[in-house]
Amino acid sequence: MIKILKYLKLKEWILVAINVGLIVAQVYFELRLPDYMKEITLVMRSPNVQMSDIWQLGGMMMLCAFASLACAIIVGYTASTIASSLSARLREKTYTKVQNFSMEEIDKFSTASLITRSTNDVTQVQQTITMAMQVLVRAPVMAIWAISKISSKSWQWSVSTAVAVFVMVALLTTIIAFTLPKFKRMQKLTDDLNKATRENLTGVRVIRAYNAEDYQQVKFEKTNNDLTKTNLFAHRMMGIMQPGLTLVMNGLSLAVYWLGAYIIEGANMASKEVLLADMITYSSYAIQVVMSFLMLVILFIMIPRASVSANRINEVLSTEPKIIDGDLDIDKTPEGKGEIEFKNVSFKYPDGSDYVLKDITFKAKKGEVVAFIGATGSGKSTLINLIPRFYDASEGEVLIDGENVKNYKKKDLNNKIGYISQRAVIFSGTIASNINFGESGKEEITEKDIREALDVAQASEYVNKYSDNINHRVAQNGTNLSGGQKQRLSIARAVARKPEIYIFDDSFSALDYKTDKELRKQLFANMNDSTVLIVAQRIGTIRDADKIIVLDKGEIVGIGKHEDLLKNCPVYSEIASSQLSKEEL
Repeated sequence: MIKILKYLKLKEWILVAINVGLIVAQVYFELRLPDYMKEITLVMRSPNVQMSDIWQLGGMMMLCAFASLACAIIVGYTASTIASSLSARLREKTYTKVQNFSMEEIDKFSTASLITRSTNDVTQVQQTITMAMQVLVRAPVMAIWAISKISSKSWQWSVSTAVAVFVMVALLTTIIAFTLPKFKRMQKLTDDLNKATRENLTGVRVIRAYNAEDYQQVKFEKTNNDLTKTNLFAHRMMGIMQPGLTLVMNGLSLAVYWLGAYIIEGANMASKEVLLADMITYSSYAIQVVMSFLMLVILFIMIPRASVSANRINEVLSTEPKIIDGDLDIDKTPEGKGEIEFKNVSFKYPDGSDYVLKDITFKAKKGEVVAFIGATGSGKSTLINLIPRFYDASEGEVLIDGENVKNYKKKDLNNKIGYISQRAVIFSGTIASNINFGESGKEEITEKDIREALDVAQASEYVNKYSDNINHRVAQNGTNLSGGQKQRLSIARAVARKPEIYIFDDSFSALDYKTDKELRKQLFANMNDSTVLIVAQRIGTIRDADKIIVLDKGEIVGIGKHEDLLKNCPVYSEIASSQLSKEEL
C-alpha cells in the first residue's frame, strides 16, 4: 500500500502536510471541550456563580466546536482531492502500461483481471486513502493527547482504560488475521466474475443460438456464489467488531462511573466537587480514546482489501514489457522497401513446452504477394504475428529491410505495416473514424483517401447506401454491420495508410467469392509496390500469389507457385483437391 504513495505529486504532499496540521488543530479544539465542561461544573458549584460566567464558558465551547467543524470540513475536502487525483493517475498509468504490454503480459494477467485492476482495485485504494487521510493521523493524536490528559487523574481509571484498549487491540488483531486471506481471495474471485460476465455478454448470440443459457447460468452462479460466500465470511467477521467495540466503550463508561463513585465516597468533602468534575472530564476523555480506536478499526476494515488491491496495481505497474523499443533511427536509414526475411525462426509460447514454429526461413521481396496456407493449428497466424512483434521469435531473426524487427522502435515498425486481423475489430464511432484510425507517420489521411480505400476494399457499395455516408455511426464491435462489412471496413483501414507491408490474417473469410476476387484485383492494382502477406484457407484467394508457403505442424513443407505446389507438395495438393474440382485444378 505504501508503494502506491510514490505516485503522489509534490503539491499533493504539501496538501497532506496542511491536512496533518488541520487534524492536530481539530483534535486540540475537540479536547478543549471537556476542559470547559469541567470549568462549568466547578463554576456552577460555586456560591458566587454568575450567569455571565456560564455564558462565557459556553461561548468558548461553541467557538471550539465550530473551529473543529471547520477543520473537519477542510480535511475532508483535501483528503478527497488527494485521493481522487491519485486514483486518476493510477488509472492513467495502468492504462498506459497495459498499452505497452506484449501479448505475453496480457495473457499473463488476463483481460478480465486487467479491467478489474484499473477499475475496482483503484476504487478500493481511493476510498481507503480518503478515509486514512482523515483517520490515520487523527486517531493516534487524539488517543495519545487524551491519555496524556487523564493519566494523572486516577490510577484506577487509567487501568480500566488500558484494559479496554487491550481488549480492543486483541479483538482487532484476531479478526484481521482471519479476514486478510479472504480479502486476497475476493479480488481474485472478482476477476473471475468479470471474466464470466464478459464472456456471457460477448458470446450472447452463440449462447442463445445453442440454448446454453442454463449452462452459462450455472457457470456464473458458481463464480458468484464463491465470491458471495467469501464476502459474507469476511464481512461477518468484520461485523463482530462494531458490537464488540460498542460493548467495550459502554463497559469503560460504566467502569469510570462505578470506580468514580467509590473514589468520591472515600474522599473528604473539599475534594468531592473536584473529583466529580474530574470524573465527568475523564469520562469524556476516555470515550475520545475509545472512539479513536474505533475510527482506526473502521480504517483497518478497509486496509486489508485496499492493500491487496494496491499490490495488484503495483504488480501491473512494476511489470516490465518483454518487448521493448529498439534504438534504430529510421530517419537515418535508407528509404524502406518493405522486404521481409525470416532466418531460421523458431517460436514457442511463454508457457508452452513445444515449438509452434520450427526453423522457418523465407524471404518476401518488395512488391511480392506471399501467401501462407496449411491446416488449422499449423502456425500461420503465429508466424505473421512475429512481424509486428505481438510476440518475439524464440530463436532466429525476423528482418524488415535487412534490420531485425527488435531494432526498430515499435512506433516506426507499426507505421510500416497495414495489419488486418483474423477477427475484424471495429470501434464505436463513424465509418470515417474507423478508417482514419491512429496515425501512420505520413501525411494526414484525407476524405479522398478514405473514399479510395473504401473503393479498393469493395465497401463503397454499402457505405453509399447510408444517407450520412462515411459519417454513418458504427456501434461498438460493429454490431450493426455484417461480418463481411466489418471485414471490408478493416481492410479499408489498412489500405488508407498506404503502408510498405500489408498483412492479411485470414481477412477474406467472410467475403463471397466474387467480392473476394474483385477486392484482391483492386488491392494488387493499388498496392504501390507494397509487400503483401496473406494467410488464407481458400485456394482461390492465394492461387495467384507470387509465392505460396505451405505449413504443416509449424514447419515449411513447400514453397512455390500454385502449379508447382500441386505437383511437388502433397499437403498443398490435398488441400487443393478438397476445395477445387478436377476441372479447376
